[in-house]
Amino acid sequence: MFTSCSVVSNNYKAEESFTPSKLSYQSAVVRTSAVPKPAVTRPAVPNSRLKTWASQARIYAQSKGFNSSYCFLLDMSVPSGQNRFFVYDFVNNYVVLSGLVAHGTCNEAFIKEAKFSNMPGTGCSSMGKYKVGNIYYGQYGKSYRLHGLEGTNSNAFKRAVVLHGCSFVPDQEISPKPLCNSMGCPMVSKKFFTKLSAIIDRSTKPILLWVYK
Repeated sequence: MFTSCSVVSNNYKAEESFTPSKLSYQSAVVRTSAVPKPAVTRPAVPNSRLKTWASQARIYAQSKGFNSSYCFLLDMSVPSGQNRFFVYDFVNNYVVLSGLVAHGTCNEAFIKEAKFSNMPGTGCSSMGKYKVGNIYYGQYGKSYRLHGLEGTNSNAFKRAVVLHGCSFVPDQEISPKPLCNSMGCPMVSKKFFTKLSAIIDRSTKPILLWVYK
């Protein structure tokens, strides 16, 4: 049954106007510098596919002035009911955190597999590299603006596509059941978002987030 997913898709509004945050990236870091480092207990050894993407992400992050310790990799080839949002540790070459993440509904009642578009109003996810930007407080509370860095996601900021938590997303994998849809945002569980937030807020450089399939 996909009832809960349909409910989320109909009520969720990602592409809406918002007032630009008065916090600069650096001021956001200063305000949250006391956030404790997230506990990492069981690092996961990445598979060869994930290692390949992580290797490319490391090169890009180092050349563009991004955080050189961590990146966020979102593998949309993985079924939505399985963990496919990976926090990758560049230094030690392993996955320190992983969690569920929703893909966009593309203005349909529900779609099981991710489809992609960069066009405003489509409600779809967009592939490509993003810079995780300033804190934004919206209808889902604390969120992070996302700046698309490629032609496939250049409208992300305009579309109000942000990284945020949502109570509709569970903390544990639900496969073979699919996860509910968002309206284009990478939407994670509240608990997982708190862990991501701790990493983002400690960083003195922007973090690279990469959506791929």
